[in-house]
Amino acid sequence: MHEIVELHILSIRYAIRRADLAKAISGRVFVQVEDLTHNWNYYLGATSGLGQVSVSGKALNIDIFNGGSFTVSLRALGNVMYGKERFALIMKIPEALHSQKMRKVTLDQKRISAVV
Repeated sequence: MHEIVELHILSIRYAIRRADLAKAISGRVFVQVEDLTHNWNYYLGATSGLGQVSVSGKALNIDIFNGGSFTVSLRALGNVMYGKERFALIMKIPEALHSQKMRKVTLDQKRISAVV
């Protein structure tokens, strides 16, 4: 039996153990994000991601394997953990754009590709 904080991300249920989350908040260590499976009861499943307190110390950043990156405010998360609130908003962190913007080529210019 474990006390957990339940996460709903993109209609999938995950769980973080409360004891591990308290350690992560105080010590800046990683915390496991586990699947929450239902088979007559709820059970913790495989590790589906990792969470860590942000550099600023104001949010918990969650990386779901093959699912993207998300963030939640530590203040809002603390309110949920201590029973002041029932929900905290989890936001998706946008993917970084790695493509370079090409400038517009006029009619009298040509594009030349180069391989290094």
